Amino acid sequence: MEMETVKLSDIVLRWYPEMLPFLKKNELNSMIVLRDGMAILKPTDALEIIQYSICEHQDNTYLQ
Repeated sequence: MEMETVKLSDIVLRWYPEMLPFLKKNELNSMIVLRDGMAILKPTDALEIIQYSICEHQDNTYLQ
């Protein structure tokens, strides 16, 4: 299987469409490289990718 690049929105729509309204546009537009493609991606792996993407897009500023 070859590497595949997909948008996070594709992963969300396939496994967790109910999460779509809660994700920001820039999160959904993130490009994700899947080592073995979407064909063998498991739901637990998809959830981990979504969680990681959310963390990556969090604003690092703190309220004072």
